[in-house]
Amino acid sequence: MARDPGRPAAVSKAGDSVVIEPRRLAWLGAYALLTFASFPHPIGGSVLDLGWLLAWGAPACLVLGLEGLTPRRAAWLGLAAGTVAHWAVVHWIYVVTVRYGHAHPVVGVIAPLGLALYVAVHTALFAWVWALLRQAAREGAPGGAWLGSPLVAAALWTACDHLRSFSFTGFPWATLGYAQHSNPTLVALAPITGVYGLCFVTALGGVAAAFALRERRRLPSAPVRAALATLLVLFLAGSVLRFTAPPDPADTVRVAVLQGNIDQGVKWSRDWYERTLEIYAELTREAARQGAEIVVWPETAVPGAIGASGDHGQQLAQLARESGVDLVVGAVGLEQAPSGPPRIYDSAFLFDVEGVLRARYDKSHLVPFGEYIPFQELLGHFLRAVARGMAATGVTAGEGPRAVVIETPGGATLSAGLVICYELLFPDLVRRFVDDGAEILFAITNDAWYGRTGAPYQFLAITALRGAENRVWTARAANTGVSAIIDAQGRVRARTRIFERDLIVADIPLRPAPAGGSFYARHGNLFAGACWGLVAVSVLAALRGGKRE
Repeated sequence: MARDPGRPAAVSKAGDSVVIEPRRLAWLGAYALLTFASFPHPIGGSVLDLGWLLAWGAPACLVLGLEGLTPRRAAWLGLAAGTVAHWAVVHWIYVVTVRYGHAHPVVGVIAPLGLALYVAVHTALFAWVWALLRQAAREGAPGGAWLGSPLVAAALWTACDHLRSFSFTGFPWATLGYAQHSNPTLVALAPITGVYGLCFVTALGGVAAAFALRERRRLPSAPVRAALATLLVLFLAGSVLRFTAPPDPADTVRVAVLQGNIDQGVKWSRDWYERTLEIYAELTREAARQGAEIVVWPETAVPGAIGASGDHGQQLAQLARESGVDLVVGAVGLEQAPSGPPRIYDSAFLFDVEGVLRARYDKSHLVPFGEYIPFQELLGHFLRAVARGMAATGVTAGEGPRAVVIETPGGATLSAGLVICYELLFPDLVRRFVDDGAEILFAITNDAWYGRTGAPYQFLAITALRGAENRVWTARAANTGVSAIIDAQGRVRARTRIFERDLIVADIPLRPAPAGGSFYARHGNLFAGACWGLVAVSVLAALRGGKRE
């Protein structure tokens, strides 16, 4: 295989083994370290959140570590590096499975490894395709310099990140674009491109920097100049979009988000049942005293079911009437099936100011191995879902995203999306709430599962991008934090401290179209689709060039 003259061989064979040179290991190790450091993590009493700076280095180090490899070897090294990187990022799964899921510590080690391997398969796919394109470029395929260019690398990275939002039900945690959640210029692209535009820009900048490093003794090549010009155009576009975003309408609604701070270890305890309801009832009354019209409780804040005989609906209806507020409450939904055991749902209920149950939304994208066991007939004999307090069997998925209509005590009518926990990871799912007419998002979650790890802060960054993508405000109620009010540009306007009982009351602008409801909300992942198209054309050109050889 041809390689750049004067460059040392990347690997050498000793018998059947492959010895990897230290410099390559250093680049891949740096990729893993920078990937971990690109997402928020608590350190002492503060949160380290430097992704806006460090994230550029992750794709740069990965492509430098893969340079000169065959596609097969690149894929294996990509798999290894991606596993290490994302095993570190999702280490909080240990807390979920062992501390609160009561699994054996061995399971707590294996579980994050399994998730990391899932993500790393997509890293390996990137590595395999990238090495194929670079090999075609070295071997003189027509247009080869452009096949293995930073622009194609950025499109490939974006396509792989998009792929893991739906492959095998999807797990898009720590998608590269989220690292830029505090970069307002790049976040301004989200209403058009979704988070995938941020992935593209970050990968483009990182790979262009890697190419410039390799070409530092000569003028930048045409592909590098094109990448830098594209970066400049996208930054200018983000600046224009940032400062020309539609202003917030004058109409507002006063919303409160509650944080009861109920420890996951006692959340489903019968001894804590009355105490939990008392805590949320008192927070609701305090929110009403501060003028709230809508009060939002977290996911499964009610430690019981609504819809069963002797349920809690009457208590909530009475609280709504006494407080004079609309209540959005997370609780277990229960429906009797025609035959067999009742169906269990993870639901959000809307009680109006008169105590009438006006709407219910059932979570439609469930957590695999958390709320249900995939391939139940096969795996159910060996595994149990982690969320055992909610249901002795698997949770049932709802029908899908839809907006609900709320009439406030002040006489206003608004449309809202009630987004439940894990659903917030999926851009296409959340945008469908807004496409259905939602002018505000109520995001309810229970982050107590994660303990004092980086996961609650990483999840807050994900939620912020959902608001920016759809150009609507978001009120986030989390059982133990971080609860927050997020504006239509993805900026966190108010937040609670983690593991403290608290509430936030804020006047939130209502953003019906055209002020709210972005291009992304209406049209979805067109940008990601364009990246797929560029990758497909490049791969076909590389394969055709190889056949001619």
